[in-house]
Amino acid sequence: MNLKGVYYMENFKLPPKKERLMLFGSIEPGIKTKPSEKEKMPDLQNVREDFLFEIDAVGITNVKMPVSITSVLHPLTQTTIASFTLTSTIPRDVKGTNMSRFTEQLELYRRQGFTLDFSQLSDFVKELAERLGQRDASLEVTFPWFYEQTAPASSLAGLNHADAKISVSYQHGKIAERMVELTCAVTTLCPCSKEISEYSAHNQRGYIKMTALLLDEYKESSDWKALLLHAAESNASALIYPILKRPDEKTVTEQAYENPRFVEDMVRLVAADLYEIPFIQSFTVECRNEESIHLHDAYASVTFNKRHK
Repeated sequence: MNLKGVYYMENFKLPPKKERLMLFGSIEPGIKTKPSEKEKMPDLQNVREDFLFEIDAVGITNVKMPVSITSVLHPLTQTTIASFTLTSTIPRDVKGTNMSRFTEQLELYRRQGFTLDFSQLSDFVKELAERLGQRDASLEVTFPWFYEQTAPASSLAGLNHADAKISVSYQHGKIAERMVELTCAVTTLCPCSKEISEYSAHNQRGYIKMTALLLDEYKESSDWKALLLHAAESNASALIYPILKRPDEKTVTEQAYENPRFVEDMVRLVAADLYEIPFIQSFTVECRNEESIHLHDAYASVTFNKRHK
């Protein structure tokens, strides 16, 4: 061995693979006495007894899967990686759920081409409940959604992205709820800073999170992602752009100065836009600004239900 701990080949001989494995803890297989056929194996999940409590949600989470997304914004069709959470309730007298059936359902849809539209997602949760032998099933899927953003002066285009989430639940023979969520970034300029300063004003990157409950009247052609994105961006001081040349930077800077926004302003303005979307029943709007002159973030939220107005 040299000074750096590297063995010279002429002085180095490895033991056979089997001996190496045993050196690090492997052992010879033992005698197998338990059945290998599924029909003869005990099914602990389906044991029936009084197990004290009904379980609200049991299943799998953080399951990654390639999916397709459609949009009215370019790119019109894209492939992304989605993270799934799939659950169901189980009654008090059932010990557990059949975890493999969740992944079997995902694999079935992956093989036939999984597109995140409500038609497929509704079929998915209905079939999942039937596969599990339960009256309900829930799906939550999160994914990055990419959309093209064009610079205001140079018209150079690039891709931005927002974080999206869809939740669909099936109960007692029908789709019970369809929730959507979108979180996107915008620019906000401080009204107070602009008001009290002789010149200039500080600005920050703001994150708008919108959660909405969709009515049955929602049609896929409306593209909830694009509508929520517009509600956030159209009320901001300025937009976030992937590509900016100097004329673009001048335009964006001046636009932000002309449209100052507190977090309070943002959530109220976005809420007004969501209120006007007919297929949204209720919503929550949150705004979090990463303050440029503070270590803390500024935050505000609004929740509204049109049926309780």
